[in-house]
Amino acid sequence: MPDDQSRFRRRLTLYYSLFTLGLLGFVGMMSLLERSSSDALWLGYVFLFVTIAIYACIGLICRTSDLTEYYVAGRRVPGVFNGMAIAADWMSAASFIGLAGIVFASGYEGLAYVMGWTGGYCLVAFLLAPYLRKYGGYTIPDFLAARYGNGRPGGNFAVRGIAVLAASLCSFVYLVAQIQGVGLVVTRFIGVEFAVGVFFGLAGILVCSFLGGMRAVTWTQVAQYIMLIVAFLAAVSMIAWKHHHQLLPQLGYGPLLAQIDREERRLDQDPAERAVRKFYADKAAALQIRIARLPQSFEEERDALTARLESLRVRNAPLREIKELERERLAYPRDAAEAHQQWTQMRDDALARSLPSKSSTEPFPAASEGERDAKRLNFVLLVFCLMVGTASLPHILTRLYTTPSVKETRNSVAWAVFFIALLYVSAPALAALVKVEFLQHLVGTPYAELPQWVVQWRKVDPPVFTLRDVNGDGIVQWAEILIQPDMIVLAAPEIAGLPYVISGLVAAGALAAALSTADGLLLTIANALSHDVFYHMVDRQASHQRRVTTAKVLLLGVALFASYVTSLRPGNILFLVGAAFSLAASSFFPVLVLGIFWRRTTAAGAVAGMAAGLGVAIYYIFVNYPFFTRMTGIFGDRWFGVDPIASGAFGVPAGFIVAIVVSLLTPRNAPVIDRLVGYLRKG
Repeated sequence: MPDDQSRFRRRLTLYYSLFTLGLLGFVGMMSLLERSSSDALWLGYVFLFVTIAIYACIGLICRTSDLTEYYVAGRRVPGVFNGMAIAADWMSAASFIGLAGIVFASGYEGLAYVMGWTGGYCLVAFLLAPYLRKYGGYTIPDFLAARYGNGRPGGNFAVRGIAVLAASLCSFVYLVAQIQGVGLVVTRFIGVEFAVGVFFGLAGILVCSFLGGMRAVTWTQVAQYIMLIVAFLAAVSMIAWKHHHQLLPQLGYGPLLAQIDREERRLDQDPAERAVRKFYADKAAALQIRIARLPQSFEEERDALTARLESLRVRNAPLREIKELERERLAYPRDAAEAHQQWTQMRDDALARSLPSKSSTEPFPAASEGERDAKRLNFVLLVFCLMVGTASLPHILTRLYTTPSVKETRNSVAWAVFFIALLYVSAPALAALVKVEFLQHLVGTPYAELPQWVVQWRKVDPPVFTLRDVNGDGIVQWAEILIQPDMIVLAAPEIAGLPYVISGLVAAGALAAALSTADGLLLTIANALSHDVFYHMVDRQASHQRRVTTAKVLLLGVALFASYVTSLRPGNILFLVGAAFSLAASSFFPVLVLGIFWRRTTAAGAVAGMAAGLGVAIYYIFVNYPFFTRMTGIFGDRWFGVDPIASGAFGVPAGFIVAIVVSLLTPRNAPVIDRLVGYLRKG
């Protein structure tokens, strides 16, 4: 067996070494073709279609109907390759597309994601990984049902049921974020509408996971990791070399930060910049008056808008003017409650654009000490939620079941931290490089001479980049630029003036990041429903073939529903990912830790703890996040000023407290549970 495993490892090393060399050769060939072509936009099509074709081939080669292969890749994935698969599973659209963008937009505060996500793997390695692998099983609900089942066949149905619900919910929210990233990439580089791009990406997701389950997903994710890390590191190094003569900016971009700080201080004293900021300050003041006069102001403006539209129709005004006003009328709030929420958000956005831009190098910039304290609190709580969420995400923990042994599981987590760190230390460097490009080569440019990349990115729908000449001087000011963080990485090569082949490579890397995580999430939901619900709770006599077929059908249904939800544009990628982490942390972290380290935890305590943690987190998001408040008209108060993305700060303590109290009030576990916990903790 050891010899077979060694041969298997050597064969994998050869295959993926050849894949890496082939990728580099392909990029070189595309670069030569770009030099001989007057129009390089076709490169985006080539990179996206070729990479999806490669993943499809791996999926077809690895197709299987074997239950163990479909659920856990036969438990024979070597540690280093499982580490790469974990890294690809982990480095989603939020990491590849969003991380550098959030550091670009919020400076120091964006480091919460780096610290939280990286620290989370320490919790995985020391608290959970060896114990979950030692148990075996197929899913996280499987482990919880056995741990809290008191020796019953199939475990505890209540524990399994609520665990499936929590796993499906947090994985689904995370999945929507990945499909949204796919839609953004496809929209920009192929030029189709966002909804079409979403369903195009769906095909790439399904082709990898549908036929081969975890076996196909694992070997596809290894290839996707190579793709995304080559793309990201190439972009960072080439931008740094072209403009700053640095090959490894990750090792020292302090001078770039000092340069950004000087530019921002200069802009704060610029009269034109101040005029733009005053415009937004006045706009915020006007919105505050409208908010204070609600509901009267809502009715007056609605009636005035309706009257203007009727007037245009009566006098047969140009169709373009009528259509514009119709769109404005459709976008107008439905009632006073929605107007309050919408105008408050607009006021906050205007206020943010009216403030001096000192956020890049100053930690927790704010107008008052109270606001600064609130930002500090949210920073710490976000780090906490991301750490415990990382240690609770079902699609990550399931990968711990795919290695041959507990030792290989530990090794795979260590390798995963290394592979993830390659991107995480590069993201802040890329953010700094791109911000220097904005400040030096876009700010101060006449609107009549905007670079071509601006024209292209202003066309993307939904809007990710807008410019408006607020003060009418015909010159771009920093405060006139509105940037969605999701565009920074994708646009970085064009912003820096690199060959378009690098843009195609980055797009392929972003697609790989989104697809790899989406594959794992889809498989987690489908496997939980087929294994834990269909097999354990519906039909215990189902054959292996029927269970695998059920998983495939469920996977297809979940994918289609997730694509539909994504087409509704429920939020930005980073918020959706952060919410998924809070939901996972609130649901699973208390019962997993208590289940391994406290024998007294009972099934009733586990059910109550999961229900309490998940309920608190869902409630806090539901009453504070704009997407839901717009639909329901229900508005809540933020507890201690905590952002809804960090709802796990309340859900996790609630889960621990309720699980412990209920466990102490209910009868002790059967002796078989004590023996199971002792077995897990032994050695």
